[in-house]
Amino acid sequence: MDPGLRESLRQVPAHTWRVFLICLVGLTFANLDHSLFTFVLTEISAEFGWSELERGIYIAITFVAAGILITQIGVLADRIGRRAVLLATTLMTPVFVTALAFAPTTVTLLIARTLGFTTSGVQSPVTGTLVFEESPPRLRGLLTGVLQIGFPLGFFLASLMVPFIYETWGWKYIFLLSLLFLPYAWIIFRHLKDSQAWLDSRATRARERRPPPATRELFRPAYRRRTLLLFLGTFLYVFAYGATIMLTPYFREARGFEAREAIELVGLSFLIGAFGYVLAAYFGEFLISRRNTIVAWCWLGGLAFGLMIWFARGWWPTFLAFSAMTFFFYGAYAVMFTFIAENYPAELRATAASFASSLAVELGLGLGPFALSWAIGMVGWTAAFSWCAVLPVLLAGATFLALPARPDAEAGTLH
Repeated sequence: MDPGLRESLRQVPAHTWRVFLICLVGLTFANLDHSLFTFVLTEISAEFGWSELERGIYIAITFVAAGILITQIGVLADRIGRRAVLLATTLMTPVFVTALAFAPTTVTLLIARTLGFTTSGVQSPVTGTLVFEESPPRLRGLLTGVLQIGFPLGFFLASLMVPFIYETWGWKYIFLLSLLFLPYAWIIFRHLKDSQAWLDSRATRARERRPPPATRELFRPAYRRRTLLLFLGTFLYVFAYGATIMLTPYFREARGFEAREAIELVGLSFLIGAFGYVLAAYFGEFLISRRNTIVAWCWLGGLAFGLMIWFARGWWPTFLAFSAMTFFFYGAYAVMFTFIAENYPAELRATAASFASSLAVELGLGLGPFALSWAIGMVGWTAAFSWCAVLPVLLAGATFLALPARPDAEAGTLH
């Protein structure tokens, strides 16, 4: 490690490390909750009699609806504070996720899934914004990037517990795992505070009698081009990622893996993918620009995904190719959030993260599986993944390449 980096890490205040760890654990729990639904899509489809196309449509409905709700809650985080929103969503997520175990109809299941993913999904922009604002400038990108390992860690931890519960009591009981993390809300209430950057911004807004920021501010001339490109690049990236939500059913239904084999394959590959997040954060902060890291990771991840779909056969070859894919493809998000955040001033940061990041994420997560489900019936699994995952992630890299490598967040500060 660079001696300068070691010294910088030693000088990070204890308060910053506390905020980082609280947000990392919270984000990990949120993604564990999210993963539970994806692991048993095959069983849910059978329980409610869904066809492949209906499964894609229902997933799209929940993600699109959640994306709209998350955008509005993100605006709320800029108005009432990050801590209040994070605390409320941490309390509500286990309730909605647990409700999935008892949903009697497709409609009630979709409502519970939409609300559960809304409350868990909003924790990504809120925790990311908190860490971004609490980190020293030189380490901001590194800490915000490493924070994103909460995503693969959540999937990995779930993969350790889900097979046992699945084989012992049945698939519905896995949703009760969410209740184990309900007490974590007390940690947030007791030890987390709003950032000084947000408090200062609120005070300035009150002093100048300016209204709270709204989503339309992102489309002022100073921000319009970057907002549209960031949204498009993120959407294409997550459209491709959204298609990968169907990988667990793919491994089971097309490759013939047993439920435990498929869940462990996904979980272990996500664990290896966590290192891709860390390396991407390091590259983006110290070696090359964040934009160039995003481009490189997207293109390398797309290549690895293609190799897995087209050539890997058997559990171990698939595991190695899938791990390379998660390392680069998923790892790109470690830099993406920070790159989006640094394009905007503090008073717009959570709003921008909720629109250019979270709304694009939820739309991509919804439309990706829908497009894939439709394409599977037309051209089969391999070609469907090629068109709905490999190609979009390559295009996402090209879209980010159209943005400045080093943005000036303050150029369009609101007045």
